[in-house]
Formats: sequence, structure tokens, C-alpha cells
Amino acid sequence: MNLFDTYIAVDWSGGNDRGATPKADAIWACVAGEEPVYLRNRQLAEDWLATRLETEAGKRVCVGFDFPFGYPAGFAKHLTGDEDALALWDWFEARIEDVPKSNNRFDVAGAINANLPDIGPFWGNGLKRDIDHLPRKGLSRTNGDFAERRAVEKLAKGSFSCWQLSGAGSVGSQVMMGLPVLTRLRRRFGAAVWPFEALDRAVAFVEIWPSLLAKSFPTDKIKDAGQVRAVANAMAAMDAQGTLEHALKKGEGAGAEGWILGVGAEDLLEAAMRPTDLPKPPKLRDDCFALPAGVDWTPVDDALARLEAAVSRVVGVEQVSHTRVVGRVVAEVITARRSNPPAPNSAVDGYGFAHGAAGEGDQVLPLLSGRAAAGGAYEGAVPYGSAIRVLTGAILPDGVDTVVLEEDCSVTATHVAFRGPVRPRANTRKAGEDVVAGDQVFDAGHVLRAQDAGLLAALGVDRVPVFERLRVGVLSTGDELVEPSQDAPSDRTYDANRPMLLQLAQAWGFEAVDLGHVPDDRAALKSRLDEAAAGCDVILTSGGASAGDEDHVSALLREQGNLQAWRIALKPGRPLALALWQGVPVFGLPGNPVAAFVCALIFARPACLKLAGAGWAAPQGFMVPAAFEKRKKPGRREYLRARMGPDGVEVFASEGSGRISGLSWSDGLVELPDGAAEIVRGDLVRYLPYGSFGL
Repeated sequence: MNLFDTYIAVDWSGGNDRGATPKADAIWACVAGEEPVYLRNRQLAEDWLATRLETEAGKRVCVGFDFPFGYPAGFAKHLTGDEDALALWDWFEARIEDVPKSNNRFDVAGAINANLPDIGPFWGNGLKRDIDHLPRKGLSRTNGDFAERRAVEKLAKGSFSCWQLSGAGSVGSQVMMGLPVLTRLRRRFGAAVWPFEALDRAVAFVEIWPSLLAKSFPTDKIKDAGQVRAVANAMAAMDAQGTLEHALKKGEGAGAEGWILGVGAEDLLEAAMRPTDLPKPPKLRDDCFALPAGVDWTPVDDALARLEAAVSRVVGVEQVSHTRVVGRVVAEVITARRSNPPAPNSAVDGYGFAHGAAGEGDQVLPLLSGRAAAGGAYEGAVPYGSAIRVLTGAILPDGVDTVVLEEDCSVTATHVAFRGPVRPRANTRKAGEDVVAGDQVFDAGHVLRAQDAGLLAALGVDRVPVFERLRVGVLSTGDELVEPSQDAPSDRTYDANRPMLLQLAQAWGFEAVDLGHVPDDRAALKSRLDEAAAGCDVILTSGGASAGDEDHVSALLREQGNLQAWRIALKPGRPLALALWQGVPVFGLPGNPVAAFVCALIFARPACLKLAGAGWAAPQGFMVPAAFEKRKKPGRREYLRARMGPDGVEVFASEGSGRISGLSWSDGLVELPDGAAEIVRGDLVRYLPYGSFGL
């Protein structure tokens, strides 16, 4: 039996009214199974929630809010005299003043800080006017009475501190402006608050974190809308699966700090985090591979253009950690969560000061004690005309805008001397000089690399929206094939194509699915294709695609898969069988290993990348001198196995499609044009390194 009947997810905001047009960073709410609702300010959000809870009277309702329900241990008792988080809720509700265009959250935070020794925990004054006791930067704080994060936030990596009131990740404003609303709704509807109270009433309030519960969500134009839909549906799925009750139990004993739903139960959330309402890409049309009437031999460029027009994305969307993005395809625009660097800092080890205090000639400045280091910022300000020790990567202290290299200075215990003039801002980096918070970093369709993972980490981007991995099934057919582990008589052939194609698929970032080997048995082949269609997004076969007596692949695909045999003016290769089997595209590659390899690179790779959500990928070629001679007839484009040598590009001695050793010998292909050609040594030819094919 489910714990609840209705599930609501709310993405809160601590800012002012966002206007009538739906926007990001506003308040969004969604009931499981329904569409997200845009709420431009907290007053409208409170009214909407109250109306919805009245509508749900008689049902058990779970409402998730994406901000902390409590503060680090000791804070509630400090303010209220009681280590009860709900007493803290009442305290804020009595003091927060909130109208659509303004509120007093910064003043309340300043007043709290004022009653603590030194500078209290709150920071991030987002107003133009200064507020006593509320610093604009977190590094200016000196109070250590309370932890920076709750215990649960130390487990939920990537979560933010509730002390921050402005800037990216300003969860603190959401808390301060959200708790009064929840206090009034709790009082009105008798809601139970998890984990502080037993969930034995009709309405329950729980703390959620979308990054945990909505690792996959639709690519709505506004991300927040997609997230609340995904979270509401995930809570419903968790309850149906029995994992919601387990996740709630993980919060028991958390005390006044509260807990985030799902933390500690991540191993049971995977099924719920794959929502069923993701929009599925449309299947390919049944006639997508059909050629116009009268087409006989198709030039390579025409075939590629037709193939590009015929295929489209067939995979859904999910979110993955930035640590697992290599080879994945970006599903929606990714923006920087914070600037890089986040603050002005030093590019060298040296001594920092205000540039205006230095003149043209020799300079001697008083040297302050202490230093600024990476991860250990100097907490005070540097007086005008003084200097301080600064290490590489350190945030520049207030009063410092220029750094002199350590090697250019003479230093005593009390002074530093150097020769002027020094240019303004020398040896410093500006905040955001690399990337500014909110900047677009990657477009949809970009295939992520290891260096991209580093950039995402530097910008604070943890969860990355990507397309699901394309599942590429690889099938070998024919009675003549045997596995390399077996002893084979001379009339049998070791299966070279399947391992080659499987590892090509892996190298391209796809999920390679080994469909094994099927003998020349039409019933067995049909059964294997049926299984493949249920578990793969695209199928690659090799051999059996011509018109011979034992070409069961082509016969079966012609009968039930709308086979189109493209005769391409290409060497090696020529026949390329294209079909749909139960809506899944099938690429019938030639049986000869060299031809299968070349056709996979030229045709299967760009098509699969587009099916996977990436852009159509043409290989990057280079004109290089030929270290070979060749005469070519007109009519077909040719690809020669090649590698770079001391005198230019060399080609393999044989052009036979069965000479697989030439693939290992080569490091790329020479592409010869469709027309006639007579190449002598030193002529420029187009060379395509295997690296341009993602290998």
C-alpha cells in the first residue's frame, strides 16, 4: 500500500517577483502526472499550494520543497533557546517581511550576525546598500560557532551552504523566505514535517534535492520546469516501488538539522530516477532509406547526404556526474554555475599591494604579517601603501590589485623592496577572465571529452544532461564463421568483423551489444533480430547482405524489414544494406573485413552519431604529398589504407578487401576522388587519419 495518494514537488526562490512570463530561477511546482506550474512570487505560490491542498482534502499528500528545513546543529537553540527546528520556523515567520518586490531577509541576517561574536555565519549581501554585520563575501566571516554545512550536506556532494544569501547557489535566501510560508501552511493544514515529526497526518512536508531525485528529466525549455515534473514523478515511482518508505527512514534521528530525501538510500533510487514521462524521440519512417526511382549507382557524397537526411535521434535523456561524461553527447545547453576563476587571484608567488601606491623608481613598502594562499584567504584588508605575501592561486585580499614576482623583490621581516614601474594588475587574474557564471559552455550535440570534464568541474557543474548511450548491436551471420578460440578447418573463417565492429562502437562512445553469431538459418536469424530490436537502438550486421543463395540477412530484411540495397560508387564496399527491423535501423555491412571497416567509418559512424543526438560528423582530411603512384579509373571513390612516412603518405601494397593486416599497418585512409586520377610521387592527396574518425 502506498504511503501517499498525491505527490507535489516545489522548486523555491528567495528572490523578488519574476514577472508574468515563465522564467528560470522562479518558483515552479508540479503534481505527479500533471504539467509544471509557474508561480511568479511567493505570495502566489502560497495561495496555489493552499488551494491545491484544499482540493486534495481527504487524500494523503506529500509535498517536497527544495531547500533545507533546518540549520547546522546549535543554531536553533541559539536563536530560540530550544533545539527544535520548528521553533526556528516560528521565529523566522514572526520576523520576515515579504512582499512581491522586496523583503527584509538581508537585514534579518545582519541582525542575527550582530548578536554573535565577531562576524556571524550569514554572508552574501545582495543589495546595493551596505548592511551592518552582513559581509558580501563568505571569506570575511570570522564566527566559528556553527558548522558550514549540515551533516546531510556533507553526504550530498554538490549541495550548498544555508548561510549564503546571494550569488550562485544562494540556498540561504530560499530557506529564510521559505520557512515562513511552510509555517503558515503547516498551521493551516496540520501538516507533519519530516523528519521532525511522525508522518501520521494527511499532509507531509519533506525536504528534497532535485539533483538527487531528478538525475533524468525532460529537456524543457526551462530546466526548473522539467526538474519539478521529474521529482514529483520520481516520488510517486519510489512510493509505488516501496523505496520511498525506506528513504524516509534514513532521515530518522537527524535531529534539528533535518535530512534530504534519498540521501543514504541512493542504491534504491535508480529505478525511480528514470522517469517514465521522458519524451521519446519519434521512430524513423518506414521509407526513410528508400532511394528515388531510377537511382542506380550512388556517389559517396550523395549517399552520405541521403543518409544524413534519413536518420534522427532515437535516444532519450539522462543526467550523469561530470566524472562520467567522456564520450557522452550533451542534451541541452550547459552554462557555468560559477565563474572561473571565481574571484581575482594571483598568478605567481610574490607580494601584493595597491598599484596606485607604487611609483616609478625603487619602491619600499611596509610588509604585513600573514599571507594569502590558495585555500587560505587573507581575512583582513591591506592598507593603502602596504604589501602582503601572496601565493599562486590566492584570492587577492581587499586593497590588493597588483602582484610583484617574488624573484623581483628584496624582503626583510618588515618591508619589501622592488624596482618600479610596475604595470597595473601585473601577475593577477581577473574574476571570470576564463568563463563568467551563466556563460554558455557547451551546446547540445557536443561530444564530451576528458578536458571537458575538467572544465565542467572547474565551473561547479556536477550533474550533466546527456543523451542516453546509443546501444549498438553487432551481429555476425554465416555457417562459415567460427570463434577464434576454436580450431578451424581451412573451409571455415574466423569471425574478425564482430570484435572489430564492437570495439569501434565502444571507441565512439556507444554501448556495444554483442549479438553473437547466427548460422545460415532464417528462423534463428529472425529470432535474434527480434531480440536485438528489443534491446538495441541500431544494429550492425556483416555479410549475408547480397543476393546469393545463402544471403539470409538480405532476404529476411527484404521480406519484413523494408530492405533498401544501396549500390554506392565506392571501393572497397559498394553494397550497403539499410533497413528497419521493428523500427530499429539496421546497417548491413559487407562481409570482407576491410570493406566492413571502411563502410563503418564512412557511413555507420556519422549515422550512429546523429542517432545518438550528436551532429553529423564528417572526417577532417589533410592534403599531403603522395609517396606512391597509382592510376585510377573514373566512376568510384576509393579509400586506400595508408600511413605517413618520411616522404609523405604511403599506401598498403595490396588493395584486396580481405587483406586485414593492412588495417593494422595503416594509421589512416587516402581518399581518391570519384573521377579518373593518375597520381605520381609528390602529388597532393587527401589523407584522413583514423583520429578524425574518433579512433
